[in-house]
Amino acid sequence: MTTEPQAASDPAALQAQVSGSSFYAAMRVMPKPERAAMFAIYSFCRMVDDIADDGTRPRALRATELDRWRADLDALYADRPAGQAGFLKDAVHDFGLRQADFLAVIDGMQMDVDADIRAPDLETLNLYCDRVAVAVGRLSIRIFGMEEGPGLQLAHRLGRALQLTNILRDLDEDAAIGRLYLPRELLAKAGMVTTDPGAAIGDPRVDGACRELAALALEHFAAADRVLRARPRGRLLAPRLMSAVYRTILQRMLVEGWVAPRRRVRIGKPRLLWIVARCSVFG
Repeated sequence: MTTEPQAASDPAALQAQVSGSSFYAAMRVMPKPERAAMFAIYSFCRMVDDIADDGTRPRALRATELDRWRADLDALYADRPAGQAGFLKDAVHDFGLRQADFLAVIDGMQMDVDADIRAPDLETLNLYCDRVAVAVGRLSIRIFGMEEGPGLQLAHRLGRALQLTNILRDLDEDAAIGRLYLPRELLAKAGMVTTDPGAAIGDPRVDGACRELAALALEHFAAADRVLRARPRGRLLAPRLMSAVYRTILQRMLVEGWVAPRRRVRIGKPRLLWIVARCSVFG
């Protein structure tokens, strides 16, 4: 018999898990029903991401587990017993979340399971970002109550901005599991031809490639801000906070650079509270 993971079935366990994430402050400002739905989406993403990142098990086994998620989502949307996806039922029902977006996230994880991504071309990186981040944005905008037009624009831009920021922050962690998400075009522009993760992030020239990717992320942040400044209908405080927090992280990385040794950039609580207050007052 399939049982739900603890994080999905136990709200306290899920909150403890989420509290260490950069999304926590944004989730906390949402009304309770919307916050519960966002917690459910976050839990789903964490669980399928854990499958993709578990290098201790064979790829074939991890692929089978992702297929089981696809089957359980099929059951959920067919109103049948949904196994491990059962905890998503209320969020799907209350906010009209689309199965295709959940499946896109799984497809993104499948890319990591099929082979360790190493210096993908920009087109492949764009596809990966669309699946693992923009699809989450498409789910989120329905919880934010946004109209589809501006909502999809926001998901497209902010999702990419957040994911590129994560890539730049997680260089060392990703290299430790054999992955390098920096696109080969930007590595080549910096004079690098290696696709070996350790060699790439140890090369001082990686700083140039990272700054090029950061500039692309900043373009996406700016475009997302234009959507938000137009004040479309919806509960927009959460995405404003997500944008402000992640852009602050990116700006600090730009100051510190990406030449080894690097430290993982974090935002302290006083700074985070200031960002929350600023976004709450000024939008």
